[in-house]
Amino acid sequence: MAWTAEKIQTELEKILPLVQKPGRYTGGELNQVVKDWEAVRTHVAFIFPDVYDLGMSNLGLAVLYDQVNQRPDAWAERVYSPWPDMEAEMRRVGMPLYALESKHALRDFDIVGFTLPYETLFTNALNALDLGGIPLFAAERGATDPLVIAGGHAVYNPEPIHAFFDAFVLGEGEEVIHEIVEAYQEWQRSGAPRRALLEALAGIWGVYVPAFYAPRYHADGTIAAIERTWEGAPDEVRKRIVAKLPPPPARPIVPYVDITHNRVPIEIMRGCTRGCRFCHAGMVNRPVRERPVDEILEAIEQAIRNTGIEEIGLLSLSSSDYTHVLELVHRATERFADQHINISLPSMRIESFSVNLMDALKSSRRSGFTLAPEAATERMRNIINKPVSTAQLLETARAIYSRGWHTIKLYFMIGHPSETLEDVQAIADLVKAVREEGRKIIGGRAKVHAGVSTFVPKPHTPFQWVPCDTMEQIRAKQELLRRQVRGKGLKLSWNNPRETMLEAWLSRGDRRMADVVYRAWQRGAKFDAWHEHFRYDAWLEAFAEIGLDPAFYTHRSRSIDEIFPWEHLSIAVRKRFLAQDYLWSQEQKTRIDCRHQCFACGILPTFNDLRMANPGEGWGCPEVKPKRARNKQAIPLPMR
Repeated sequence: MAWTAEKIQTELEKILPLVQKPGRYTGGELNQVVKDWEAVRTHVAFIFPDVYDLGMSNLGLAVLYDQVNQRPDAWAERVYSPWPDMEAEMRRVGMPLYALESKHALRDFDIVGFTLPYETLFTNALNALDLGGIPLFAAERGATDPLVIAGGHAVYNPEPIHAFFDAFVLGEGEEVIHEIVEAYQEWQRSGAPRRALLEALAGIWGVYVPAFYAPRYHADGTIAAIERTWEGAPDEVRKRIVAKLPPPPARPIVPYVDITHNRVPIEIMRGCTRGCRFCHAGMVNRPVRERPVDEILEAIEQAIRNTGIEEIGLLSLSSSDYTHVLELVHRATERFADQHINISLPSMRIESFSVNLMDALKSSRRSGFTLAPEAATERMRNIINKPVSTAQLLETARAIYSRGWHTIKLYFMIGHPSETLEDVQAIADLVKAVREEGRKIIGGRAKVHAGVSTFVPKPHTPFQWVPCDTMEQIRAKQELLRRQVRGKGLKLSWNNPRETMLEAWLSRGDRRMADVVYRAWQRGAKFDAWHEHFRYDAWLEAFAEIGLDPAFYTHRSRSIDEIFPWEHLSIAVRKRFLAQDYLWSQEQKTRIDCRHQCFACGILPTFNDLRMANPGEGWGCPEVKPKRARNKQAIPLPMR
């Protein structure tokens, strides 16, 4: 049965009264982009493979949607995963997954692009392809099937899902998406086989075509080499970097239903110079680029006018590290003083936070304030390269409470390398100490919420060599915290150790994990990021069927010269630098903010090329020649 857009719309009218939140599935929101399907040459479906409520808050998808829809020859539409009740109705009547704007089925599109910010979306991605009527395996797709690509932080190691995607985008998408559209259009005009399209994509900076590479394994299961299967493929695929950030989207779509973040997101800065060793985002988003204050203010002005939304989030990995943050906050609060706008800076550094900035935010609505010490002892903070003293944290807490905030949320991680139970006990002690500072100032109204996640060593970070904690270790640490962090004004949250194991398998896995992902999905695994839908048993059964040991990916120590599954994928930060930083962590040696000293991580050559091509303000790397800044300590290891 052919499912036209008209037929899908007709069937929707019957289905929507039967499901929760039908506003997730209708489209038609303010500021959605609608074009004439027949008049547009290239149709692109951008998928966030989770529920609408989460996907509508994703800035990456919104940026790509805006970029493609600026083209007269292309139309980008949105697709989200249906919640299980909606999926059941769709499968009952045979309705395919469709795009919200035109109601065309997913398989009708030319390019299907997935945004994958975290690994627990992998099974949802397979489910979306299946529900959309697209062959799951890239090798089974023909000339009439869509080009299926993916980007986002989870694809810096895409090997566990390599079999399901034609190509991956490493890095930033604002420019490369246009090159992909143009390559697709040229291929369409040529009438060449589908392989010619893949070869053209492999020639684009930042695009990885997994079909052109194959690993060889040692007898112990580690990788012996990663070889090209086509001589035209690059030896190494390097992430794409946008030299100058384009203006942020100023007409965000206004949802019909409540979503995770009911705010207008404005990215003020990209990248980070702090060098926290556990932080994947901090490593892969280098170098720092800042938007000018005037451009940010104009984006806020337009967004308010175009949406009526009164909450503005000034976003970056570390908003308080934005060079002109005080000027920005002062000018924004002054400019929009009569419009009842709430300006928020969701990501704050303890050590860079100032009393002046707090005072500048005084017009914002008082609720909670979030800080992320990550660890509670000086030893652990040195290991993870977050050298913030307890005295600094307590001083900041006093300043927060004294300015009207009642609740401080503290983010910690357990499971860092070399962590002991004494380090975990210190988390409980520090949480209580912060509460006591609040009580001295505002009495019993002072509250502290401690969010304690479990560390997963991620690819392309200095800790990619270390093993994860075992389930037993995680549970022992969580039990200690549950006993100690209790009482009036204290709240503790933690994550399921089984979810930590899944994240580790998927983020650190090799190509053999693709079979596990597929088998787990066949057994019903989907919405793995949702506690009520997570099927740990399905994953263990999939490992058993394939004959892989899950502990190989989680609890095994890596030798310093091991070849990783992501070895041929570069973030432009040298593996030698990451190895040196890992060895420094074992000595509790720290690095200062690399805005003040260059440590020759490897990003500088690419950065200099970009800066020469795009002169002007907004760059975060220092004017330091690598030769002067390079650390002289040698690492006698056979690595680039």
